[in-house]
Amino acid sequence: MAHPLSHIRVLDLSRVLAGPWAGQYLADFGAEVIKIERPGTGDDTRGWGPPFALEPTADDPGLSAYFLCTNRGKRSVALDLASAEGQALVRRLAEKCDVVIENYKVGGLAKYGLDYQSLKAVNPGVVYCSITGFGQTGPYAERAGYDFLVQGMGGLMSVTGEPDAAAGEAPKGGPVKVGVAIADQVTGLNALAAILAALVRRERTGEGDYIDVALLDCTVSALVNQGSTHLVDGSVPVRMGNAHPTVVPYQAFATADGHIILAVGNDGQFQRFCRVAGRTDLAEDARYRTNALRIVNRQTLIPEMEQTIAARASADWIAALEAASVPCGPINTIDQVFADPQVRHRGMRRVLAHPTAGPLAVTANPIHMASGDTTAAKAPPRLGEDTRSVLADVLGLAAEEIDGLVTRQVVETR
Repeated sequence: MAHPLSHIRVLDLSRVLAGPWAGQYLADFGAEVIKIERPGTGDDTRGWGPPFALEPTADDPGLSAYFLCTNRGKRSVALDLASAEGQALVRRLAEKCDVVIENYKVGGLAKYGLDYQSLKAVNPGVVYCSITGFGQTGPYAERAGYDFLVQGMGGLMSVTGEPDAAAGEAPKGGPVKVGVAIADQVTGLNALAAILAALVRRERTGEGDYIDVALLDCTVSALVNQGSTHLVDGSVPVRMGNAHPTVVPYQAFATADGHIILAVGNDGQFQRFCRVAGRTDLAEDARYRTNALRIVNRQTLIPEMEQTIAARASADWIAALEAASVPCGPINTIDQVFADPQVRHRGMRRVLAHPTAGPLAVTANPIHMASGDTTAAKAPPRLGEDTRSVLADVLGLAAEEIDGLVTRQVVETR
């Protein structure tokens, strides 16, 4: 069956993660995604290694593991955007595309005639998505935005990490960023949702749209319950380590040989945990009978649980608690993740064939659809791998015209 976006063509002018993340989802869903890259170096992330699946050479930036994670299914065109001829080629491509994604600084593409107003003039139905650190308007609009910076500015780091030390305690770790570029990912997914919504709207009205997505906005939105807590009562959430502000017990515990996560979501689960742990005294204690009471009295409950859980091995706890339908699990390292039987069953590791690098293992798209596969089969491309085919297929350029562009260093081919 045809992929849901097989009728859509995307011009991807973005680099690094947030924009390419949205573009990869569109490619996975069947869209033709044309990635414009700088000749010689390409997307910045091509050089963000080691490790490399394809080592860099004097005339090829290679394929880093970072680049592989977010550029599956795309066609790479190496093109000099600073040249007038290159700009003209991109405008011609934009005329034939449904979507344009870019993450240049505010106003950065206007000097090339590739901003929304310029492309709307030649393609009124285009859905144009701009991704920036802080948005197209406001006092920070001109600033460059980076994931780490925005995790701090957006409040995420203020609730991530060990709690502040109490009086007389040794200092603790302080604010910590999430271990992956989560602000970029969340922004890419918001961009994806907006693009899909604009495409649906265009089907009804025939009109294109302009989308303004900012890392800071998306990170603030991702505060979810923590942000809502402040808005409801004015309190300021703080770092709690692995504990949860409004569910107890819901955190990591040390066992005799490692750690487990215990995620008790209701009072019935707490009672079942206590039976498995041989601590029915805790279930019967008036201080702990409801989640609201356990929140108030966590300072006395958690030490009791820590002492009990530390006496048995992780595997023992997990087997016994799962049998009693008490949510729990291990804290896996990434190699253990990809070896996990559920992860293997769900096909989250996929191997794609690359004409130069050979078999490439990638993380699959996590969405399953009855209509067909949602992981693009085309491996992340080498720089300029598709320059000739795109210029010929999309713009109808003859081989000699493309040769001339190569000679004039407007484009780069492989």
